[in-house]
Amino acid sequence: MKDFSWIALFSNRLSLGRWVRARYALGLLLGLGALASCSGLKYIPEGSKLYTGSTVKIEAPEKLRNQDALQTELESVVRPKPNSSILGQRPKLYFWHLGVGKTKGLGHLLADKFGEAPVLISAAQPAATQKLMVNRMQNRGYFHGAASSETVTQEKTAQVNYTVRPGQQYTIKEIIFPQRDTLIDAAIRGTQAETLLKVGDPYDLDVLTNERVRIDKALKDQGYYYFNASYLLFQVDSTLDGRVAVHYRVIAGAPPKATQPYWLKTISLNTDYSLADTVQENPIRYQKYLYYPDEKMFKAKAITRAVFLYPDSLFRQYRRDQTLSRLMSLGTFRFVEIKFRPSAAGDSAGRAQLDSDILMTQLKKKSLRAELQLISKSNGFTGPGLTGQFRNRSALRGAEQLLVNAVASYEVSTRAPAGAEGRGNSGLLSTEFGLDAQLIVPRLIAPNLPFLNPRLVNSNFQPRTNFGAGIRYVNRTGYFSTTSYSANYGYAWKTKITNEQELKLIDVSYNAVSTDTAFNRVLRTRPFLKQAYTSQFILASSYHYTYNQQVLEKRRQQIFFQGQAEVAGNLANALTKATNARTDTLGRRTIAGQPFAQYAKFDLELREYYRISPKATSGNRIVGRLQIGVGLPYGNSSGGSLPYIRQYGIGGPNSIRAFAPRQIGPGSYHPVANSYVSNYYDQVGDLRLEGNLEYRQDLFPYVKGAVFVDAGNIWLVNNDPDRPGGQFQASTFLQQLAVGAGAGLRIDVQFFVIRFDYAFPLRANYGVPDDKSGRLNLAIGYPF
Repeated sequence: MKDFSWIALFSNRLSLGRWVRARYALGLLLGLGALASCSGLKYIPEGSKLYTGSTVKIEAPEKLRNQDALQTELESVVRPKPNSSILGQRPKLYFWHLGVGKTKGLGHLLADKFGEAPVLISAAQPAATQKLMVNRMQNRGYFHGAASSETVTQEKTAQVNYTVRPGQQYTIKEIIFPQRDTLIDAAIRGTQAETLLKVGDPYDLDVLTNERVRIDKALKDQGYYYFNASYLLFQVDSTLDGRVAVHYRVIAGAPPKATQPYWLKTISLNTDYSLADTVQENPIRYQKYLYYPDEKMFKAKAITRAVFLYPDSLFRQYRRDQTLSRLMSLGTFRFVEIKFRPSAAGDSAGRAQLDSDILMTQLKKKSLRAELQLISKSNGFTGPGLTGQFRNRSALRGAEQLLVNAVASYEVSTRAPAGAEGRGNSGLLSTEFGLDAQLIVPRLIAPNLPFLNPRLVNSNFQPRTNFGAGIRYVNRTGYFSTTSYSANYGYAWKTKITNEQELKLIDVSYNAVSTDTAFNRVLRTRPFLKQAYTSQFILASSYHYTYNQQVLEKRRQQIFFQGQAEVAGNLANALTKATNARTDTLGRRTIAGQPFAQYAKFDLELREYYRISPKATSGNRIVGRLQIGVGLPYGNSSGGSLPYIRQYGIGGPNSIRAFAPRQIGPGSYHPVANSYVSNYYDQVGDLRLEGNLEYRQDLFPYVKGAVFVDAGNIWLVNNDPDRPGGQFQASTFLQQLAVGAGAGLRIDVQFFVIRFDYAFPLRANYGVPDDKSGRLNLAIGYPF
């Protein structure tokens, strides 16, 4: 059962008054748009011409290698940018004109928010642009390129057309690394196998720049702490046959400390650093580290597990970065800073040495948060709710995070007809109480195996072992009550910033159900409900993998993938077979007299985010999502379905937005209106297929628009006579997809998003929708 915050209460259809106001506002905007739809040429000062842009033409005997990339680069240096236009119209010039000579008032406001001053041909600088184009061609190996321009004028407008003639592109003939018999030259030669320069490739300044960065990084990972990329020089000798030789050189002015490797000597760890600290306490010594101030808050062992800088070891930049990332990912420090300085102590071997201070500023150890909510659930229950969370960031002095969550709610079903249990009912009372705890240990509690080092020494992210337990009580007055117990144990780790994995070795839950007379009548009419509301164990294990390129914000195309596999009951089934445990009246094996579920469940989710604009800050993008879920009951659950809490529902603000939560399916099943048994319980399934496509567009600062289409459905694995058409059939499932489409507005202030999506049903899973009116969804955050 899904909970929403108080804001979800407003996700019903617009009232008549709001609809009238919305139409009025829309008409006003359309009127302004019509008023502003002009070419804007009458606002150009007398004797001036509006600059309408430029063209760039490449003239070459044959198509160049990477010509499209060169074309894009040459076009990028053209200045200025012309006024924006829509189908030849320039409404921003109109708004600019409204504010001419005004310092306040509506005209000034419209000009400031929506206007744009005319860009005149006098602002164009063809000579300077030509020089930039020649420079860009030289950067790409066209050392003898030339550029020219022509200004084409009309009555009120003018444009500049550029023609470039690149000539021959030079290629690399020879790569010569430093040859001196010095430590620094030997270190640079040692990186030759990974060079980015290849004989036969075109000369490219960007490749040379990246090569300097590569060598600088490689040297810093070999102890050259004071080396800088600017100390490396490339000397390029051109030849008459269009090829160049590239010589690597360390500049003569490089300081001596930049050309020698450094070793680490003394490393101090301060877990309670503050800028206001003036008194330095005596440290304790732990494994050659100096540890400040003491172990009252954190055991030294817990902190050094996240430190990969070692006394008496060679300085390596990647170990410094790894240490910084690991310490921050503990979740117990607000800031972490690592400082290095030349060591004052001598070294008997004559090595240059560094001392290091690792300074950590703590977050508050304990925190308590409480929140009062007005809850609206997808089955129509609303009422007050109270949630609270207690957090301890070092529960066992090992940076373990202890989270204790409590929830309580009192809800009333608000919709008729009476006498039916579920979405359409009114007057029913529901109370809920829950308490759960999670202990997050910042290490893998596992043996050191030949194929697995629990420290994951090549990862920048701290692995975790998770323990969890909880209890939740739900009472639906006059119908049923459930008490759910859960416990879990597993691991979570990341090997890259884009990859995350979670393995739950143990995920046990027990749902104890007690039913009253009224609900027993419901269960007698619907056998599948009786199976769902039977006390049973779920003993599962699962593996979850996430690949997320959204953290790479500069990428124009980003992929998000999630996959999960969960199996339940296999170990319990083997144990009960081995011990010849009792079976119930239906032949199901039991634990302590209670049956357990047995199933396999697989979930896949794939998203693609494609930014239309090359600007990294642009929100104009096309987003698609595909979700596939398959649940297969077998063994102890053979012939039935997944446990109710593991089944799929579809519809709602983050799914198919033209339909309410769990209003679709399964299959072509169409619930009878006002039936005694609510369709809320019926409309779940064992299989899910859902697809969404959305176009997002920046409108104004902090306001984005979207148009979207959603489609999907759920199905049953086994036939249920009470839900005809609900079983999956390969020949008909495409005709059973529900489809909706609509548009939305999003107020996006980066850390908080309020979303308004209005969607219309185009097709229901059973055919033509009974209700073709639209649905307004008001939600927090993006749907995907």
